[in-house]
Amino acid sequence: MESYSEQLHQLINAALKEDLGDGDHSTLSSIPADAKGKAVLKIKQDGVLAGLDVAREIFLYKEPSSKFTAFKNDGDEITAGEIAFEVQASVHTILKCERLLLNCMQRMSGIASLTRLYTNKLWGYKTKILDTRKTTPNFRLLEKEAVRIGGGMNHRFGLFDMIMLKDNHIDYCGGLEKTIQRAYDYVQGYKPNLKIEIEARSIEDVKKIVEVGKDKVFRIMLDNFLPEQIAEAMAIINRRFETEASGGINLNNIEQYAKAGVDYISVGGLIHQAQNLDLSLKAMISKN
Repeated sequence: MESYSEQLHQLINAALKEDLGDGDHSTLSSIPADAKGKAVLKIKQDGVLAGLDVAREIFLYKEPSSKFTAFKNDGDEITAGEIAFEVQASVHTILKCERLLLNCMQRMSGIASLTRLYTNKLWGYKTKILDTRKTTPNFRLLEKEAVRIGGGMNHRFGLFDMIMLKDNHIDYCGGLEKTIQRAYDYVQGYKPNLKIEIEARSIEDVKKIVEVGKDKVFRIMLDNFLPEQIAEAMAIINRRFETEASGGINLNNIEQYAKAGVDYISVGGLIHQAQNLDLSLKAMISKN
């Protein structure tokens, strides 16, 4: 798999191509090609900063001689009115990169801010918060990075790095026992280090997985269980498998799930319910 840096550069390249087309005609028509300038990122809303390192990479990718000065770090709690960074570069570069870096940082900071709210709720518990694959196509790299910056943990990145057997897999395959065995045989013959997680939809499912999943399954997902059902399932599992709660979990009830003792809680809303944080890139003009 390509490194994070390689994937990021591919994302930046594709996004700039999408935005620029055959040229930034607004800038080409009004700004001399050799004009140099300075701009600052202004924070307009309280939250958690994410994407600052991405902004740096965007400028350096477009103009390696750009001078980028950070006043904050990714993961910092920020307040409206603060300045996150200053950049000095060609004015053409600043204007070409403006919307891309804002789109990235506003989206990432919104996700990091929401994730921080969830992780704060779990303070003192052993339970960890996970994201999901409910992401924006072709932007998953940075959305999951924002979760990490906000204090959460990344679940599988895609379909390739873990076997997750959910309700449709189980129903199409013909039941829990058959699904587990076929997945296990596949892993042994194809990719021995690939871990298997399987969804349980009821206490009966939990009992069956505990019975047939020994040495085959590493984690049980307890899907749409109430907190009291989680506690019942945990007693049955008795730490023989990792456990993950999912479905219907939000800021109002997440502590109830943590109290039940589950290892992980996955919340798709960390990403798809996050609201962008308000940021702006402003030109700094010298006054003579």
